[in-house]
Amino acid sequence: MIANYIARSVVDEAEDGDSAYKKCKEKDYDLIILDLNMPDTDSVGLVSNIMALKPRSTILIYSMNAEEVYAKKYFQLGVKGYLSKTSTEDEIKKALDTVLKGKRYVSPALSQVFAEDAISKKANNPFDNLSPREFEIVLLLIRGESIASICRTMNLHSSTVGTHKARIFEKLNCSNIIDINAMAKLHNVIPG
Repeated sequence: MIANYIARSVVDEAEDGDSAYKKCKEKDYDLIILDLNMPDTDSVGLVSNIMALKPRSTILIYSMNAEEVYAKKYFQLGVKGYLSKTSTEDEIKKALDTVLKGKRYVSPALSQVFAEDAISKKANNPFDNLSPREFEIVLLLIRGESIASICRTMNLHSSTVGTHKARIFEKLNCSNIIDINAMAKLHNVIPG
């Protein structure tokens, strides 16, 4: 659907995070649309690097990942909007118009989640207590990635990943990956 809406625009595509970052270094884009599930990509790192390189970048996340779980982390990093791939064509148009005008796009469903969180003044989801980097690592751990694989994907030293892993276990009050998987299913971080 997005392709139909931006048919009159010049569009570049990237197959992974490295090529996306390279394209962002080479060109100035009015809008960068990112999927969180690009192969071999540390999505949090990619967004952080793009924002560090070009702080005025307009990034819209377009993903199958549940916005009520993932969007907060990416808004904290500076993205302008988060859109589900199940969104209607009208919602996609509204999101594109909104972010291209320099404003944040928050879907009605996500607005409700934010309002409920603000009213209760507590994080109902313990994964909200993780930093963006910790959240990305926990997602890779849940997918069954090894520490060595996480180090390669995120370009981090094994001791750094180990430190993040220890903090994740502490913050989630879990003692192993099985517990984290169960908690992730309970809080819809991964499908049940």
